[in-house]
Amino acid sequence: MLSDPSADEVMRRSGLTGNTKVTREDWMKLALETLICEGVEAVRVLALGQKLNVSRSSFYWYFKSRQDLLDQLLDHWRNNNTRFIVEQAGLPAASITQAVLNVFECWLDEKLFNPRLDFAVRAWSRQSAEVRRIVNEEDDARVDAIRAMFSRHGYEATEAFVRARVLYFTQIGYYSLEIVEPVSNRLSLTPAYLLTHTGEAPREGEVEAFAEKVRRTPQLSKAG
Repeated sequence: MLSDPSADEVMRRSGLTGNTKVTREDWMKLALETLICEGVEAVRVLALGQKLNVSRSSFYWYFKSRQDLLDQLLDHWRNNNTRFIVEQAGLPAASITQAVLNVFECWLDEKLFNPRLDFAVRAWSRQSAEVRRIVNEEDDARVDAIRAMFSRHGYEATEAFVRARVLYFTQIGYYSLEIVEPVSNRLSLTPAYLLTHTGEAPREGEVEAFAEKVRRTPQLSKAG
């Protein structure tokens, strides 16, 4: 996570320029990037309006209050980061290793899971009991989706739950420690990760197909 970015840097990251005609999406995009770069305390109507070069009245066309904006930021986080993990875990798969590879796509593609946003919301939760409750609920929903994935592939209840927790919280810890490595390194270790997470070696062609998907998808191939 970046610390103390300038207003220009936040605007650049959000892809916006100051102007007098902004949309709800402009406000949301800037608020999200401000949350990520500066934390929830920096998500203030006046400050955002100054960065967008518009008056505060523009804000109230789209949001009832600052709290309304914050609630919508949480909804955005929930409806993206959690939703895609649940969807990927629920995809049909011929094997458990293929099912886990479907989930692994979330860790490589920020369109499916944005770790910077997840990190920012977790930091926010340390300041708010209500946000902490929501984060706990979303963690439970993510783990439960992965648990159900293991259960569908024949794992008994306790083992499915534990394997789901290990798979999910290992990745969250990976993000928390800010580990950065080339995608090529992660791909080379994929068979070992699959064996560790599932107790089974990947079937012939599964890892190769996954690696090819990474190479063919720009968002995946440039992930670090």
